[in-house]
Amino acid sequence: MITFPNAKINIGLNVVEKRPDGYHNLETIFYPVKLSDALEVVEAGETAFSSSGIEIDATAENNLVYKAYSLLAGDFDLSPVKMHLHKVIPFGAGLGGGSADAAFALKMLNDYFVLGLTTTQLEDYAARIGADCPFFIENKPTFAHGIGDQFKPVNLDLSAFEIVIVKPSFSVSTPQAYRNIVPTKPGFNLLEIDQLPIEDWKTVVKNDFEKSVFPQFPEIENLKNRLYEAGAVYASMSGSGSAVFGIFRHSPTNLDKYLPKGIFIYR
Repeated sequence: MITFPNAKINIGLNVVEKRPDGYHNLETIFYPVKLSDALEVVEAGETAFSSSGIEIDATAENNLVYKAYSLLAGDFDLSPVKMHLHKVIPFGAGLGGGSADAAFALKMLNDYFVLGLTTTQLEDYAARIGADCPFFIENKPTFAHGIGDQFKPVNLDLSAFEIVIVKPSFSVSTPQAYRNIVPTKPGFNLLEIDQLPIEDWKTVVKNDFEKSVFPQFPEIENLKNRLYEAGAVYASMSGSGSAVFGIFRHSPTNLDKYLPKGIFIYR
């Protein structure tokens, strides 16, 4: 059995307040995109995990796919399987690749072993792996708030546009992204984004992490500007970076003309 865990982008990301527990309350829209990994599960004599593609800097037992299997195996009598992940979604990019892999593993194992888990039950398991992991269970445009673990459906369809994701050769860690962040109340309600023409997003739909990340990594700000020069109607850093996406009304041509060398392009 094989499945294709896809990435997400953040459309708007407001850091609203710092919580007593040290975490931050956020508001954002998770939007699924086509960029995806590949995950296969087959019957095996003993449970094992392997990977290819982008190198994963972690032991098999610490990979979120393996953790998803272990989580279910704690409650169900699962027979051994071999899980192989071909990694395409880059790490440290704000694209949610690890969370997607775990959520899709839960869904696939539910089908493979005919466990009969409901969407709500799968989301509960996913929440035990990561805050944004439950989003990938339904995998639909979603307004996320709290620490990114509370969800509301949002009416947003970008299928008529082309989304281009670009990433520099380096990543941005979460502590780096939170450096110099000052929580503020958002000036625009992201739940009303479907009422706003996409041409107007540029002035009101903001990613607060850009204020912290761009001074540390001006190359990322440059990528955002280059996407606008290439014709994007909206461009933003995704999550805490380092990936930046551009939304185009028409398929952009000659992107190499606008983007510096050594940049990874996903479209």
